[in-house]
Amino acid sequence: MHGHTPKKPGSPARKRARAAGRPKQRPAAVSVRRAKAGLGLFAEEPIKRGQFVIEYQGRLLSDAKAQEQNTKYLFEINRNWTVDGSSRRNTARYINHSCRPNCEPDTIRHRIKIYALRNIKPGEELVYDYGKEYWEDYIKPHGCRCTACLAEAGVD
Repeated sequence: MHGHTPKKPGSPARKRARAAGRPKQRPAAVSVRRAKAGLGLFAEEPIKRGQFVIEYQGRLLSDAKAQEQNTKYLFEINRNWTVDGSSRRNTARYINHSCRPNCEPDTIRHRIKIYALRNIKPGEELVYDYGKEYWEDYIKPHGCRCTACLAEAGVD
């Protein structure tokens, strides 16, 4: 599997909120724009730490079906299920990887919800860590191009 496999699961506060039953949440206002790594997803309004940002949506595939797919938008939920987020209607697919993320995904019954790890300002790019497997397969061979690593390397 070569899709996103982020760290699991979400923060203790989110687990408590989930256990208590959370009302339907409104996604944050976001837009797709040019970023350092192609296209990216950007905040159009202030987003508070812990706030629901967006849902990563797509077809639910068995692991066997996911292995047959030729797309970089596969998001592995667990060993058995993967979401194919390649549809352009899935705006969350434009969230880029970062070694210093401001968001994190949380899977809830085969749904992938993205939450803010910290307060995010309007105009700031939304990013999360794609996980170890994606890092090993795609990022490490070519070097990380996230804004945090580029800044560390002195590249602007």
